Amino acid sequence: MKDIVPLKAFKDNYIWTLRTATHAAVIDPGEAGPVLEYLAAEGLKLAAVLATHHHADHVGGIAELVRAHPAPVYGPKNEPIETLTHPVSEGDVVSIPELDVRFEVLDIPGHTRAHIAYYGAGALFCGDTLFACGCGRVFEGTPEQMFHSLSKLLALPDATKVYCGHEYTLANMQFARAVEPANAALPVRERATAPCASAACRRCPRHSAKRRPPIPFCAAASPRWSIRPTTTLVRD
Repeated sequence: MKDIVPLKAFKDNYIWTLRTATHAAVIDPGEAGPVLEYLAAEGLKLAAVLATHHHADHVGGIAELVRAHPAPVYGPKNEPIETLTHPVSEGDVVSIPELDVRFEVLDIPGHTRAHIAYYGAGALFCGDTLFACGCGRVFEGTPEQMFHSLSKLLALPDATKVYCGHEYTLANMQFARAVEPANAALPVRERATAPCASAACRRCPRHSAKRRPPIPFCAAASPRWSIRPTTTLVRD
């Protein structure tokens, strides 16, 4: 994988930037300013823009960005993103020759109705579906869709590095401990994360294998939980 650089946007968004010495591609540029400044400072040409879903804090900067740096824009084919030039869905492959990288597209609905992820070279860019110790809110999909999407992502190889769309680690751990106080993996993760508690500190990517135990939303298949008809997760 090429170098992957996090650019900060808004309060807690990640704009992931894949780069070589001459070119860069960005994932989910909710605002253009941080990307334009980085490209100018590093002397890079924009090779591609990849979007995971249609929310403004992930695509709001695309129009301004491609006006200044024309480039192909990939994103979910069944979501309303006016700036897309290459709508994609599961089974498609996104190739960026300037970076010598290819990504498989995965459909992961739940947060939005047609949310997608990009997986390749041991890295997963999953937008607002999977976070450190948590998952995204279900806005347009269903809880069942979100569970199946999380299961799909957690079935990827253990060495996969997960690049999510926001820095929610501390808040997610607080929630996870509230619903699973007996989960021994949570205090371990919390101790490892606590020394880096400032808002400016970036805690991603995470290896998928290290993420599995602390995510309460993925415990529905465990014998200690049951799914009631209301789709509420209830501990037995």
